[in-house]
Amino acid sequence: MQSIFVVIPAYNEEESIVSVLRDIQAADYDYHIVVVDDCSIDETATRAEQAGVIVLRHVVNRGQGAALKTGTEYAIRQGADVVVHFDADGQFVANEITDVIAPLMSGEADIVFGSRFLAGKKQSDVPFVKRAIILPLARLFHRFFGVRLSDPQSGFRAFRADAFPKIAWQQDRMAHCSEIIFNALQNKLCVREVPITVIYREFGQRFSGGLKIIKDIFFHSFIK
Repeated sequence: MQSIFVVIPAYNEEESIVSVLRDIQAADYDYHIVVVDDCSIDETATRAEQAGVIVLRHVVNRGQGAALKTGTEYAIRQGADVVVHFDADGQFVANEITDVIAPLMSGEADIVFGSRFLAGKKQSDVPFVKRAIILPLARLFHRFFGVRLSDPQSGFRAFRADAFPKIAWQQDRMAHCSEIIFNALQNKLCVREVPITVIYREFGQRFSGGLKIIKDIFFHSFIK
């Protein structure tokens, strides 16, 4: 049986973290779950520990990309064969982890990205601000980097552990999503997308946050 680690970055998610963990723990597969608490000021870490999962802590808030890197490096040191990135806010569906890892388990892909824009899943309405950020990013990636993916800002992904050196990202905050995709394509990894469900809450990314992502992506690309 392959060792599959689910890495969950978390910042002030005390209201949702327990239900997210319970859903993953209720799955048929025995996943190793790692929560990386990014210096939350609430009870996120305590509630995750009480749920019986591994909890790593940042002593300062470093950003989602940094939390994912901390958790991924830990998982690989512990012998992970496959690493899954999953959010702590309840937007993703735990039962769909099996859909995302399926192309890895069958040897058809090195890295798999979940997409909210592929047919096959019932979606909550994607908020206008999300569309205004994500769809232009997809077009920019296609134009400048030749990347043809429908959802370059999805936080639900999985990859084989031996692919990590080829996708290792430097962006500590939200631009890590696009950097991972760029690195995967640049290093000629076998990439797949699968449809996922995303359940939107009241909160969401501000448009200014999307502009920051675009700036970080292109700054990183041109200084490499």
